[in-house]
Amino acid sequence: MDSGPGVSPPGRFPVRWGRHMVGGRLVVGELRVQEIVRGDGRVCYTVVDADCSVVAEADGFLRSCRAGTDRTYAYVLVDHLRWLRFAGLDAGSVSLEDLRHYMAALGADYPGPFGLPWREGKRPYGHSALKTAAACLKGFYLHLGIHGVNPSLAEALRVTRLPTRADRRRAMLGHVLHSMPANPLAPAERVRRHPKMLPEGAREVLLGAVSCARDRRVVTWLADGGYRAVHACRRPTVRAAVTVTRSCSGASSGADKAPFQSAWKTTGRTPTGSPSPRTPSISGRER
Repeated sequence: MDSGPGVSPPGRFPVRWGRHMVGGRLVVGELRVQEIVRGDGRVCYTVVDADCSVVAEADGFLRSCRAGTDRTYAYVLVDHLRWLRFAGLDAGSVSLEDLRHYMAALGADYPGPFGLPWREGKRPYGHSALKTAAACLKGFYLHLGIHGVNPSLAEALRVTRLPTRADRRRAMLGHVLHSMPANPLAPAERVRRHPKMLPEGAREVLLGAVSCARDRRVVTWLADGGYRAVHACRRPTVRAAVTVTRSCSGASSGADKAPFQSAWKTTGRTPTGSPSPRTPSISGRER
């Protein structure tokens, strides 16, 4: 039974028929991400088509993801599914080489032509975003392979590599490890300085961004003392300068994010960065 535009049919999640706003842009006649509010308050995400029908392949995969991950993967998948239609492919006929072409269109290094341009007028993905997209695509096509869709591609994605020393240290029985899962779509790892240290050239960028002698003294002191990025981030006078440092490094560690994470509650995501409640100690003082 047709419930009319703007009215949810019985047993379905609320949607706006034929139109949706994504990033301030009106999406008409395209695949899009749809937020679903469950009866118990949980927020999930899926991919719907232009006629508001659920894309079964993407929905089945996103249901297997954890809360928070499904939102990130939903936006990666909707871009990939749009590219499949743009390239005249589908999930059952795409090959590993086609996926490499898609990753190259996002910004990955590829030795050769990779077809028509995609995402024109937008910046290419960074290293971290490319790793997220590669993980999402591998999980999506492995999920389809379990259900008998494109098993050859799923088999091509099941590659392994030799374990490194760090892998053996992290594993419970690392001394008996013989192989580790690998992702043929993921970009090559970058060799950087210690992730908790400021990147090369950060001192000069920070000195150019601060506005008073006190801040310049703090930056010089932190740089000469070899302090970590988290110590600089905890200084409220250099917050704007640290933002410049993040753009200089291209990627930031978890240590320099914590002081700036919002404590506001957001739908579907766990609030982080909120201060821990103070508890009285045995001596009566707060700690």
